[in-house]
Amino acid sequence: MRQLHHFWLSPFSRKVRLVLAEKKLEFELKAEPVWERRDAFLSLNPAGEVPVLEEEDGTVLCDSTVICEYLDEVYTDTPLLGSDAKERAEIRRLVAWFDGKFNREVTDHLLGEKLLKRFFSTGTPDTKILRAGRTNAAYHLDYIGWLFERRNWLAGEHLTMADIAAAAQISVIDYMGDINWSKHPRAKDWYMRIKSRPAMRDILADRQASFPPSPHYADLDFE
Repeated sequence: MRQLHHFWLSPFSRKVRLVLAEKKLEFELKAEPVWERRDAFLSLNPAGEVPVLEEEDGTVLCDSTVICEYLDEVYTDTPLLGSDAKERAEIRRLVAWFDGKFNREVTDHLLGEKLLKRFFSTGTPDTKILRAGRTNAAYHLDYIGWLFERRNWLAGEHLTMADIAAAAQISVIDYMGDINWSKHPRAKDWYMRIKSRPAMRDILADRQASFPPSPHYADLDFE
C-alpha cells in the first residue's frame, strides 16, 4: 500500500491527505518527527520535510504541490485542477496563496509559536507573533468570504485543489482554536461545506493527547 509520511498538524500533509481521500485512494499514514532528522527519512527526502509519498511501485514524491499535481495527473477520475487553462491558472493562483501567503502570515505564526517551539525546544510563545497571526487570519477569512459570495466554490463551480489547500490551512488554525467564526459568516459557510465532505473525516478525527483540539473542531455545526 502507498504510504504518506506526514506530521499531523502540517497543513501540507493535510493537503495531500485530502487529495488522496477525494480520489478514494487507499494509503497508510506514517507519522514523521521531522525535528529528529532521522537518516531513514532523509534518504527519502534530503530536505527533511513532510509530506513524502511512497507509491506502491516504489516511486517517492516530495513537496505537497508536486505530489498533488502528480496524483491529479495519474488518477483522473476526480479532477481537481480544472478543465481549461484559465480555470487551472486561477486554481493554481489560490493554491499558491494558501500554501504561501496564508501559511507564512498565519499558520507559521500560530503553529510555530504554540506547538513547534515546544517540539524544537526554542523557547516560549511570543504574544506579539500570536497576535499578528490572528490579525492576519481575519484578513484571509474575509477574502475567503469574498470569494465564496461570488462562486460556488473558491475557484469556480466545483471543488478543486484551491478548496483543499485552503481547508488544509484552516483546519490547522481551527484545531488550535484561533478563529472567531462569528465574525466571518461567509467563510464559515464555506468551511462547513467542505468540513462535511467524507474526505475530511480523518482530518477531523486527528487528536494529540498533549495538544487537544478546540471544542468545536470536529463539529459540523460550530461557532
